[in-house]
Amino acid sequence: METVKLSNKIGVMVDSLRLPLYEGLKVCRDMGADGVQIYAVEGEMAPENMDQNSRKHLKSYLESIGLEISALCGDLGGHGFQDADQNPVKIEKSKRILDLAAELGTNIVTTHIGIIPEEQNSPIYEAMQAACEELAVYARSMDAYFAIETGPEPSARLKKFLDTLSTNGVSVNFDPANMVMVTGDDPADGVRLLKDYIVHTHVKDGMRLKSADPRDVYGFLGYGGGTNHEKIAEMVASGEYFREMPLGKGAVDFEAYFNALNEIDYQGYLTIEREVNQNPIRDIAEAVGFIKSFR
Repeated sequence: METVKLSNKIGVMVDSLRLPLYEGLKVCRDMGADGVQIYAVEGEMAPENMDQNSRKHLKSYLESIGLEISALCGDLGGHGFQDADQNPVKIEKSKRILDLAAELGTNIVTTHIGIIPEEQNSPIYEAMQAACEELAVYARSMDAYFAIETGPEPSARLKKFLDTLSTNGVSVNFDPANMVMVTGDDPADGVRLLKDYIVHTHVKDGMRLKSADPRDVYGFLGYGGGTNHEKIAEMVASGEYFREMPLGKGAVDFEAYFNALNEIDYQGYLTIEREVNQNPIRDIAEAVGFIKSFR
């Protein structure tokens, strides 16, 4: 395998730093990041809480310190878009997050939509498909992408689902660690399979300690209790099934992953996400250095 040479911009999920927003943005700049991904679901970044002045102020502040927004995160939690009764409200909120993204200078919003069932004729599959079709059409109307994060299902099932939509307005935010930790999929193979849909990536590492039903990790409508956020938090805290690790310390083969991204001519961001909170600032600073070592 050839030595990887990366030219992609480096992003940081600013919320991973667990700092107030503007303080976190400064830290990202000081670490040498090119851009940031920001949660835009609740609190000060929720579209309904950001008036025109707040939007202009954030955009001009980012420009003043030389940062871009790689993507907004619009993960609404719960069971994603599995529940047809809840979908109208979630679709509307997702559209407003797409609008906010455009105003702030990015055309990508990432999310989890819930585990895509194997059975295409199931009501859950149909609810997810209808929601994603509406969001795909809306996103493409503004030259944007609503990007599903990899991990809850094998990449082949995700591709099959995306192929049923009329446009690529719903695309992929590729996270190699989720695949390694939960489905056991090979990230490099997943990149090649999903190559026509990848618009944003996460750079995260981890290892699977023992096999787990993805429904126990991400939740599934009508299965067990709790929402996906609660379940993921429990699974991460227990450390029984998988463990998120600092970059280069887990089971993701980054040379193979980065090579696959180069192979498909992926030009977008490599955005660092760290969901473990022992020392995220140190871990993320080291992760920036890790990616830069491939340049």
